[in-house]
Amino acid sequence: MNPESAIALPAEKRRALAAIYAERLAQAYGDPRPALHYRNSFELLLAVILSAQTTDEAVNRATPELFAAYPTPAALADAEQANVEKLVHSLGFFRQKARNIIATARMITTDFDGQVPDAMEELIQLPGVARKTANIVLGAAFGKVVGIAVDTHVFRLAHRLGLSTEKTPDKVERDLMDVLGPKKWYRVNYDLICHGRAVCTAKKPACEVCFLSDVCPSAYQVTAKVRRSK
Repeated sequence: MNPESAIALPAEKRRALAAIYAERLAQAYGDPRPALHYRNSFELLLAVILSAQTTDEAVNRATPELFAAYPTPAALADAEQANVEKLVHSLGFFRQKARNIIATARMITTDFDGQVPDAMEELIQLPGVARKTANIVLGAAFGKVVGIAVDTHVFRLAHRLGLSTEKTPDKVERDLMDVLGPKKWYRVNYDLICHGRAVCTAKKPACEVCFLSDVCPSAYQVTAKVRRSK
């Protein structure tokens, strides 16, 4: 949904809806953990950086060889970019991503004693790491929930569900944090991503089978607009 067409609701209404959404989503989806495959915080960090503008499935196909070749930050820090590019060439923007993960490995090695930092302000210093990536790593690898990772699914659903009208991921994150208690941030983050992939898809949301459609302010509207435009 375009942010300009998002539905503006009073703060009390947004909080009431958020509570309903959180409860129903938690009942529908399983263990809240990333679909990316990883064994430690370094592997998770690399996988999330590589996942930008591509699917988790594609990343999971590429990372086994990458992790085997460069199992530590020090190993990747010394890598030739061309060799890393060969391992991630199946992913979009593979040259930029290869450059970022090598630079990140070097910074971890030189500035953080070879350990992935576990604080937001330190993680976002790493090349290719913004709040979304940092939130995922902090929550999944370190059990620290300081925000909500706003990817394309969370951004879209926040607008469709009437929880935000903001136009940037950082501002949408603040709106979601405001209407949901901190204890729900990690769980709802995962659930919104799952729901965005399975039901509330970008072009053709399945409102007819959605368990939120009776309270969702945009239910059936996106589908109706698609039909009218044909």
